Amino acid sequence: DVYKGKLGVRQVLFGGRVSYVALAVLVLTALIIGGLGGWIGNKTADQVSAFTTSKVTLETGDSGDPPENRITKVADEVADSVVTVEAKNGPEGSQGSGVVIDERGYIVTNNHVISEAANNPAKFKISIVFNDGKEVPANLVGRDPKTDLAVLKVDNVENLKVAKLGDSDKLRVGQEVIAAGAPLGLRSTVTSGIISALHRPVPLSGDGTDTDTVIDGVQTDASINHGNSGGPLIDMDANVIGINTAGKSLSDSASGLGFAIPVNEVKTVADALIRDGRISHPTLGLTAKSVSNDVASGAQVANVVAGSPAERGGILENDVVVKVGNREVADADEFVVAVRQLKVGEPAPIEVMRDGRPVTLIVTPAADNSAD
Repeated sequence: DVYKGKLGVRQVLFGGRVSYVALAVLVLTALIIGGLGGWIGNKTADQVSAFTTSKVTLETGDSGDPPENRITKVADEVADSVVTVEAKNGPEGSQGSGVVIDERGYIVTNNHVISEAANNPAKFKISIVFNDGKEVPANLVGRDPKTDLAVLKVDNVENLKVAKLGDSDKLRVGQEVIAAGAPLGLRSTVTSGIISALHRPVPLSGDGTDTDTVIDGVQTDASINHGNSGGPLIDMDANVIGINTAGKSLSDSASGLGFAIPVNEVKTVADALIRDGRISHPTLGLTAKSVSNDVASGAQVANVVAGSPAERGGILENDVVVKVGNREVADADEFVVAVRQLKVGEPAPIEVMRDGRPVTLIVTPAADNSAD
């Protein structure tokens, strides 16, 4: 038969009449396409090679010292300013930590570390053990059970290493810290972690009747155990940012979470104790309990002292305090630390929930009798 039409690709490849001219054209076309594809591929490879040339440099940040090196440097810098505090009655007694805050020999620690010795001075002797093992007697300058702080003094000690005090108002959650002291009686111990929360109301209790209080705690996951009490919490610039307190915070063990008294509060209390041997705190003259319901969560007023700042300011029993000054109040513990941050003689707004409605009152705190 005479071929009268064009053959398709299917016919050329899979059967049917074959036109040699068509086949030649098909082969030639394939060769051209293959050659063109190879040329394009080669050029593309050249372009890819240009983008991956060694001339391209990725910038990397300066990581500085590894974390362990920074911790080592800080630990070395503060070691000689951290001391062990011992309150002994013969073979018995208590032990904690402290930090040198003044070249004249002043040392700050926790009240609960020396409370028993302070209440029984005829039986107990307080001494300080320095990083080099040297032990010297110490005198009690003053103490403040409401902040769990105390100041001691050593005399005739040369070359005292004084710690640098930081600013706890500048602390941030996630910031690296180390805790130094004598946990479980092991002197010159440091542990590391981060600040995991700020302004945490933490109830404390210990031996004796004058060690129950609430602190406005700096929370950390750096391990703080019994014996760390009174030692410093330190930032990566070797500044003291708090005084560790273990006691019986939240449970019989502070494992997993530690708490420190903010250094700015430590400065205020220590200065007053060194200057006057005592300190007063603001008070509103009421007692409160924690409450949480559909109406409000805060500190419910249980009793108002006659003639107190609270009574003069119009606070009533069963009012629920939800804000003191600029601080929100979630429970009775937070109420305690919020009032302590007020200033004696300076009017402050107190917000309460009364009969389901918010009421703002102006109350002027008075000085408590903790210094008497």
